[in-house]
Amino acid sequence: MKNLLLTLILISLSFLSFANQQAIPTPEPVEELSPGVLYGFLPWPSLPDSLNLVGKPPTSGTSEMSFDQERNKEMLLLKGSKRWDLAVSDSNLRFPHAAGTFSCALGFEITEKDYPNLYMLLRRSATDAGLSTFAAKKKYQRSRPFMVNKQPTCDPSKEDHLRTSGAYPSGHSAIGWVWALILSELVPDKSNAILARGRAFAQSRAVCNVHWQSDIVNGSVLGAAAYSKLHSSALFLTTIKRAKAEIQKNKNIEQTKEVESLEACKIEAEALAML
Repeated sequence: MKNLLLTLILISLSFLSFANQQAIPTPEPVEELSPGVLYGFLPWPSLPDSLNLVGKPPTSGTSEMSFDQERNKEMLLLKGSKRWDLAVSDSNLRFPHAAGTFSCALGFEITEKDYPNLYMLLRRSATDAGLSTFAAKKKYQRSRPFMVNKQPTCDPSKEDHLRTSGAYPSGHSAIGWVWALILSELVPDKSNAILARGRAFAQSRAVCNVHWQSDIVNGSVLGAAAYSKLHSSALFLTTIKRAKAEIQKNKNIEQTKEVESLEACKIEAEALAML
C-alpha cells in the first residue's frame, strides 16, 4: 500500500511538472517594420533620446578624433584574420543567423523552435536598440572610416547603403549591447562570457572598417539606455519572464541543444583573443 501511494505521488508530481513545462505561451505574430525586421517593444516617443545622451561626434583636430584614427589603423591590420572572419559574421543581423551570436557564451543554441519567446525577445529588442541611434545618425551624418581611408569593408554589397547612413553612433553596437544585457539578466551565471561577447560584437564594426571607435562606444551607451527603457514595457517584461521559463524548462528536461560545434567555439575564442 505504501509503495502504491508513493507511486501515485510520483506520477502526480511528474504530471504537474509536465503541465508546467507545457504552459509557456508562445509569442503572438508581430508585424514587420521592413522585410525581416519586426516592430520593437517600444513606441517611437519612448525610445532613448540619442541627441541628448551621446552629444556630438569627435571633430577633426581633436584628441578624440586622433584616437579614432589611430584605432582604425589598428583594426585595418586584422583584415584576413580569424577576427576579421568573426566580424564578417557579426555584420549579419538577419535571423536565424544572428540568434547564434551568443551560442558559445551561453553554451546552447537559441532556436525559434526551442526558445520562441527568447528568439522573439532578441528580434524585437534589436529594433528598439537600432532605432535608438537613428536621430543622432540622421543629424550628424558622420562619414564612415571606409569613406575616408578607401580600404575594404566586411561586406562591399552594403557600402552604398552605408554611405548614406551616418556612422555615429553605431546601431550594431547598440543591438549587441542590448542583447548582451538581456541575456545576462536571463542567464546570470554566464554573464561574464555574455558581456564579453557583446563587447566583441560591437567592436566587430571597427574591425569591419565601417565605424570609428567613438561610434561604437556611444552606440553601446544607447544599447544600455534601450535596455533600461525596455523594462518600462509590460509586454517586454512578460516576454522576458517567458524566455526565462523556456531556459529553465529546457534545462530541466535536458533538451537544451549543445553548441553545434565545439570547434567553432574554439575558433571564436581564438578570434576574440586577437583583440
